[in-house]
Amino acid sequence: MGAGRVSLAVDRVSRGGASTRLRVRDAECRREGLSTPGVQVAEIQRSRLLAAALTVVDELGYGDATVTQITQRARVSRRTFYELFENREECLAAMFEHVLKSIASELAAAELEGLSWLERVRGGLSAILSFFDREPVLARVCVVQSLRGDEHVLERRTEVLGQLAAILDEGSKESARPVPPLTAEGLVGAIHSILYARLLKGDHESLTGLVSDLMGMIALPYLGADKARREHARPAPVLPAAPALAAGSVGDAESFERNPLEGIPMRVTYRTALVLRQISEQPGISNRQVADQAGVSDQGQMSKLLSRLERFGLIHNTGEGHTKGEPNAWTLTPTGKRVAQSILPNTPTHASTT
Repeated sequence: MGAGRVSLAVDRVSRGGASTRLRVRDAECRREGLSTPGVQVAEIQRSRLLAAALTVVDELGYGDATVTQITQRARVSRRTFYELFENREECLAAMFEHVLKSIASELAAAELEGLSWLERVRGGLSAILSFFDREPVLARVCVVQSLRGDEHVLERRTEVLGQLAAILDEGSKESARPVPPLTAEGLVGAIHSILYARLLKGDHESLTGLVSDLMGMIALPYLGADKARREHARPAPVLPAAPALAAGSVGDAESFERNPLEGIPMRVTYRTALVLRQISEQPGISNRQVADQAGVSDQGQMSKLLSRLERFGLIHNTGEGHTKGEPNAWTLTPTGKRVAQSILPNTPTHASTT
């Protein structure tokens, strides 16, 4: 579920005359380095209309969402609406693209490039379901209401599901036996149905809690029963929703105990969580061992990440790799242990800090 494969550009909505003129004017201002008050106001009003459309569609459905309801909820005039959108359908299409773009941003932030197929899928699934837990309205519009959208929305929905199926189908390269191409489509359909049922009935149970069950289901046809059982048994990382703090900021002792990530000027991504888990479970592990077990194929990428974790005081090297050319031997620092325990359920606490 890589961000690059799920290309979700918000500007792919309709080419209607009114909104096209505004976009052209906006683009011209940006090229000239300008941001006129009129353009700023239009952007604010457009955002308000898209936010209102989300709420109206979530409450009433695509079919019953009208221009009047959207403008009243946004407190924007109908005249302004038609200056920004050609019609209701263009507004709702833009709203759906906004949801898709938000999901794409979550996937990009997870930094899944360079991971093995299985870890990319797990990381992507974790990122999407975590986002859905934080944004239930967007989740319902994306999964439930999109089935009732117009032709454009249905086409985009089909396109995105096809991209996700193509990512799962890459697992056939990992399989020891032939896997029919329809397997990936069936898995995407099954996962969609599970999410649809939970979101439709308003189930408040965390969707992120489904990650391991769903990963067991995905791994089974490609990697076999043993790997599926291991995926099912793995706890999902609880990654922080907030962005990393600015470099150089340091919280006090009380806030650090409350949030071990406070004061660490780096974003803790899915890949970072995998590396911290491996070092926690196997103190003294080398660069290559971390990369192999975390599913990271690029050794250079791994070296840079380990150096960054060391620089921020989360891990330290107890070997002689830096001075004598021997393999590095990484362990968690006390700070690293607290961070690992905060983002990885059931993380062992035995890692050496000497």
